[in-house]
Amino acid sequence: MVIGAGFSGIAAATSLAHEGYSVTVLEKNATPGGRARSFSHQGFVFDMGPSWYWMPDVFDKYFEKFGRRTSEYYKLVRLDPSYTVVFGPDDFMALPAGIPALKESFEKLERGSGEKLEEFLKQAAFKYQVGMNELVYKPGRSVSEFLDTKLLLGVLKLDVFQSIRKHIRKFFRHPKIIQIMEFPVLFLGALPENTPALYSLMNYADMTLGTWYPMGGMFKIVEGMVCLAEENGVEFRYNQTVKEIVLEKGRAKGIKTENGYFEADVIVAGADYHHVESSLLPGISQSYTPDYWNKRVMAPSSLIFYLGVNKRLKNLTHHNLFFDEDFGKHAREIYEDPKWPDKPLFYVSVPSKTDRRVAPENCENLFVLIPVAPGLVDTGTIREKYYNLVMERLEKLTGQSIREHVVYKRSYAHANFIEDYNAFKGNAYGLANTLRQTAILKPSLKSRKVKNLFYTGQLTVPGPGVPPSLISGQVVAAEVHKEYS
Repeated sequence: MVIGAGFSGIAAATSLAHEGYSVTVLEKNATPGGRARSFSHQGFVFDMGPSWYWMPDVFDKYFEKFGRRTSEYYKLVRLDPSYTVVFGPDDFMALPAGIPALKESFEKLERGSGEKLEEFLKQAAFKYQVGMNELVYKPGRSVSEFLDTKLLLGVLKLDVFQSIRKHIRKFFRHPKIIQIMEFPVLFLGALPENTPALYSLMNYADMTLGTWYPMGGMFKIVEGMVCLAEENGVEFRYNQTVKEIVLEKGRAKGIKTENGYFEADVIVAGADYHHVESSLLPGISQSYTPDYWNKRVMAPSSLIFYLGVNKRLKNLTHHNLFFDEDFGKHAREIYEDPKWPDKPLFYVSVPSKTDRRVAPENCENLFVLIPVAPGLVDTGTIREKYYNLVMERLEKLTGQSIREHVVYKRSYAHANFIEDYNAFKGNAYGLANTLRQTAILKPSLKSRKVKNLFYTGQLTVPGPGVPPSLISGQVVAAEVHKEYS
């Protein structure tokens, strides 16, 4: 029995079904996908969460595991430019696809930085090879997993004990280049100075492997994964809010939902780890205390606006990062002094620039995201304040009116993450990937108190993000199969 039909839950269910297990997935919402759900309104099709398709090899490897190809389920296109960074009025930098063009762009900012980029990415390629093909597939249940000769010999090359901030500054001096190189680690939910330099592998994913888009939207990945799961015999039950994991003599016996009772020999919880522990299990059966959870460093939450605009927009590409304000100040308002930010950075995705199917003719589909601290008070008044603040800057920086052309608007923040996903403190991305929350230092993928209860997703190994969640499901399935085959 799997709780939750997000990426990790679907991956776990499919992997177990492929090994011959009878698997049912219980999902509280009406559709699969978790944070990657989708909705539509009068011709506008919105992806609700993830909008970046990086690490295509992880998706390819997943589908190939079952004798399939991603191309059988969705069509990918590589974006060029990969994304645009807006540093201020008339100060835009579009990051081209392909290393030669990227080196030229860097050289215009800092002499010699093109060759430095090549050297940086060569090191990052090694980290990607080891990190994404070896480290992230380890279950993180024992130090002995990492006592591998190759890993031990390569530990210095992996830069585990140096921050990505220091690592980047060994190669580059120009502030714009530094911001571009530090940007990908924001997906990991921590400040660059608190993120191991191992994660320069994210720069390799960004610049070498490229930024892609599944035509029709990110939900096409979910549809493909569900189709693959059902081909392998997985059964999905929607609108099933889990109320209790029923225990007997230290084992999970079944699951109670609002609609009935399901017996289970093994349970894989792909729902929010903290919620499962604190709300579905009695205190004596919880592996971690409330104090433990309160001391975890969480990745940010988000204030998101889904906007339908009745005209075509200029000066925007598919992905746009607005770095026109002080990143350091905004970051401190997320991580060190949690509060609603004064002058936030923000991100705008316009998938209709690539895919006309996600918006009516001569219209645009906008996804506007402001990263904010988890655990904040979230009200309609606050949301409206930030909508106008960000839209005013967006209009000024791109030189056009937008608000008066918005024909559809929906906001989404902490309260929604809690309501829809039981997200701890309303977080959007999970547990931050800091050095003290890596591998065996993350909440374990197996319960310490309930013998047949396992966990998967962004609060356990390997961490936040779509590719790691996809891997998390496969890792936990392998651990279940190891014990119950």
